[in-house]
Amino acid sequence: MPNIYQNIDQNKRDTVVIMVLFIAVVSFVGWFLGQYFFEGSGASFIGMALIFSGISSFISYYTSDKIVLAISGASEVSEEEAPKLHKLVENMCIASGIPKPRVYLIEDDAMNAFATGRDPNHSVICFTTGIVSNLEKRELEGVVAHEMSHIGNFDIRLMSIVSVLVGMVTLLADWFTRGMFYGRRKRDSEGSSILFLIGIILIILSPIIATLIKLAVSREREFLADSTGALITRYPKGLANALKKLAADKEVLEAANGATAHLYITNPIRSNISGFMSTLFSTHPPIEERIARLESM
Repeated sequence: MPNIYQNIDQNKRDTVVIMVLFIAVVSFVGWFLGQYFFEGSGASFIGMALIFSGISSFISYYTSDKIVLAISGASEVSEEEAPKLHKLVENMCIASGIPKPRVYLIEDDAMNAFATGRDPNHSVICFTTGIVSNLEKRELEGVVAHEMSHIGNFDIRLMSIVSVLVGMVTLLADWFTRGMFYGRRKRDSEGSSILFLIGIILIILSPIIATLIKLAVSREREFLADSTGALITRYPKGLANALKKLAADKEVLEAANGATAHLYITNPIRSNISGFMSTLFSTHPPIEERIARLESM
């Protein structure tokens, strides 16, 4: 099993790979649109796609945390406004050896929390008012330690960038499928017809594939953050009890959506799907399994 430093290095590599793949996919789609809808202007559209994807990746790297916080309706709170919460976060920072992140709150009775940012020196932990007021101190420590793990493991950079880029891929696919009805198709041979069909399939499936990648990456990181969080507090039961309360919480977090759900400690979006499909499209591993692993430590 890889150690913590290997996981950090892997996350850094994954971030670069995802950004490069995003640029490559957008460039291909740009070439395809120009070639088959605008009279063979594929080369011109590749240039436009490279500029767009490059700027998008740059913006995602430096502003993904601000975008996520804005979408979530979160507000920063000072030490004077929430002294106990800040003290608890400081204690976990000392235990984990990570710089203190900024603290944000979402005014909502639902119990949840997430971390975001591009690295430990530019990080944020965001709590709902519901989780702060309903968890006991040791339970809330477990939640903070879990989020500190995401920060220390560089999960925050990876997942924030994935969140923004997946949203852009979905938006682009929607634009392009709508544009098919207005552009002119060029099909001069059987080979170009096959390529045209492949391009259409990729455009339609790209947001689904991107979403599944996001979910798979998120589920893998939750188990690691649970384990590292328990190591920080030396009290796995605290996080396990917190997860039990979060699982029993029936309040709906209205600020959450499909683009940010994978960032939270538990899935904030209720689903009526069950069985295999529920596991496939879930942003988190089964909470019962997470609790069982913690209680077995």
